[in-house]
Amino acid sequence: MTALEIGITSFPVLMMLIFLRVPIGLSMFLVGLVGLIIVTDGTQVAFGRMKSETYSTFSSYSLTIVPMFLLMGHFATLGGMSTALFKAAEGFLGHKKGGVAMAAIGACAGFGAICGSSLATAATMGRVALPELRNYGYAGGFSTATLAAGGTLGILIPPSVVLVIYAILTEQNIAKLFLAAFIPGILAAIGYVIAISIYVRVFPGSAGTRPPVPWGERFAALFHVWPVLLVFGLVVGGIYLGWFTPTEGAAVGALGTGLIAWLNGGLNRETLTDSFMVTARSTAMIFFIVLGAGFYNGFLALTKVPQELADFVVSQGLSPWMVLMLILAFYLVFGCLMDSLSMILLTIPIFYPVISAMDFGLVNLPAMQAEAAMEVLKAGVPQGMGADMLASIQEAIATGTELTREQMKELGIRVSKGMANRLETEYVAIWFGILVLIVVEVGLITPPVGMNLFVINAMDRTTRMVDTYKAVMFFVASDLIRVVILVAFPIITLLPLMLMR
Repeated sequence: MTALEIGITSFPVLMMLIFLRVPIGLSMFLVGLVGLIIVTDGTQVAFGRMKSETYSTFSSYSLTIVPMFLLMGHFATLGGMSTALFKAAEGFLGHKKGGVAMAAIGACAGFGAICGSSLATAATMGRVALPELRNYGYAGGFSTATLAAGGTLGILIPPSVVLVIYAILTEQNIAKLFLAAFIPGILAAIGYVIAISIYVRVFPGSAGTRPPVPWGERFAALFHVWPVLLVFGLVVGGIYLGWFTPTEGAAVGALGTGLIAWLNGGLNRETLTDSFMVTARSTAMIFFIVLGAGFYNGFLALTKVPQELADFVVSQGLSPWMVLMLILAFYLVFGCLMDSLSMILLTIPIFYPVISAMDFGLVNLPAMQAEAAMEVLKAGVPQGMGADMLASIQEAIATGTELTREQMKELGIRVSKGMANRLETEYVAIWFGILVLIVVEVGLITPPVGMNLFVINAMDRTTRMVDTYKAVMFFVASDLIRVVILVAFPIITLLPLMLMR
């Protein structure tokens, strides 16, 4: 067998190991190790890479952000922030039809802003909101489906551990990825609220009612949310104002949530030790998956599978949009079978070269040149520029044609095709990352094996899984509509980045 054939064969072998319940990090590590031994016809390269890959993975400065965000989420739970968020949202929405469920979605979105894990958000908010939903007569399947869907907001609304890993894999700016996730995250929360509104009208008996809360109590509950706003504003605002890097921001956030948890009485010596241990275990699991993925992806790079796949797809003449839709469909199906981090670590090194080789037309070179030219002309016509040259520049701007080198020289600007290509590559990488994150998260709530569904249903043994399956399809439909919108209109995702240019 050739190296390419060995690389292709490794994928079904890896899938078989995963389906046999071998931990995914170990599966990728073993397949990569054995594959390297076979391809290089010996153990020297494989064992040498074992040493170098381990060091390069665990010495990565960017990965230090992971335990900080995980610890911040644990401290936020101990500080009662999840309860404060839910009570505040419930005070304003609880009396509406389906309002307690809407409040749960709002609380999940707020908690997702200080917790980078989907499963952690689902489990935490499940403990807080599930009793309230049952007390006010909400159907079991509707309640569990709402919380399972709301949990997915934890990984989309920044900060997000998975986005950090994606940024490392594709060598993108973490802060820009966080910024690009804001609007899709807000759209997700709005879409879920609409789904709830539709569900309670289709099934009127699925949601009870609760009396309105006096305005004084509403504002009192809203006041208790200040720690969340403080931490979120400090971390995210500090990153974009340049006060500190994303890694430093994560450390500041962990310290801030820890202090708040201590002041609220939730953090003591025992809970602090427990938080460190839970964070250490979660970090070790994530880091081992990252190591296994790095080892397996290094093996794939040696066999040239990603490069050959990219060349093959490009040679087929398929439109970039068709290729994108096929990849997203793949993620939607396989996202049901494994967690989002594992999926991204396994597939991004394969699919990203394919997507980056496509031209989606997200950047328009004449438009960039026109924007730069208009900035110059606003300040006045450059000294020495003739009337004919000015007229030709104005005509090029009006007709949307590229400026010549002479015209750009007269204007004193440099907007080349290379610059446009680099910007296109960055925009595609960020846009694709957000889309992948969304469809993988849809897999977490897609029957029959969505992981979030099992996490929430384990907390409510009285609800049949089939009832959760029926209710969650309204949220899945909302997600699919959102994916279509974000694919059709990339500007929704990229607008914050364009405004920052």
